[in-house]
Amino acid sequence: MRRLAAHPDPSSWSDPPDVPEPVQGAQSVARAMALLKQFTDAHPTWRLSDLARAEGLHRATAYRLLTALEREGVLTRDIARDHYRLGPEAIALGARALRANDVRAVSHDELSILVDATHETATVETLVGPDMLIIDEVPGRGLVSPKPSVGTRWPAHATSTGKAVLATMGAAAVERALGPKLARFTERTIVTHAELARDLADIRRRGWAIAAHELEIGYVAVGAVLRGQSGHAVGAISVGGSSARLTTTRLQAFGRQCKASAARISAALGWRGAA
Repeated sequence: MRRLAAHPDPSSWSDPPDVPEPVQGAQSVARAMALLKQFTDAHPTWRLSDLARAEGLHRATAYRLLTALEREGVLTRDIARDHYRLGPEAIALGARALRANDVRAVSHDELSILVDATHETATVETLVGPDMLIIDEVPGRGLVSPKPSVGTRWPAHATSTGKAVLATMGAAAVERALGPKLARFTERTIVTHAELARDLADIRRRGWAIAAHELEIGYVAVGAVLRGQSGHAVGAISVGGSSARLTTTRLQAFGRQCKASAARISAALGWRGAA
């Protein structure tokens, strides 16, 4: 067993001592997490061989990891079809994570207020890599409104929430978060960092973001950043719906409402600066 170097007074340590080598078993944990992240809305089930190939793992290694996850209830296996899917423990963990999320808890009432005022769908989202992850949503009241999609990820550069968060970052940080290439989803999608930088500058001046037909033709949304106690962006809220309902005039009004809601949420999270 590896022994730590002696220290005259361990109780005086303010931080754990440096451990330069990986913790034993860390690679297996990382591989298991990578396997779990392959289960998405677009690909909710996997065969063993396909999953092993997707992660570049030997079939036997993947099988051992999947068996351990199945034993813990994080995955379930349909033996007849030889398919794996997320199990009840994954659902329970996700639910507990949502309940423990301060941003979601503080934002929920404001989402309801936005829906009452606009009749459109309101969401709260957080940046995860190059994507915005929806952590809460209150559906709108329009005849045609987006379906609830908590847990869905959308590319940050094509969403109002993503651009609201990116506008708080420097150019180098934006490129690190998104990568050098920006995917196109419609003819209106921003696909160059130069164009994105110009849009982000406008967002900083205005105080809220707009994404019109950039993710999907016919869908428009406004978004505003949420800040934590330190002032750093911790997420964003949005109001969005059909472009047939959200005219330019209404979008301007909704953008200001979204900004005001974001300011109240940020204050509740401890931010005392300007919105």
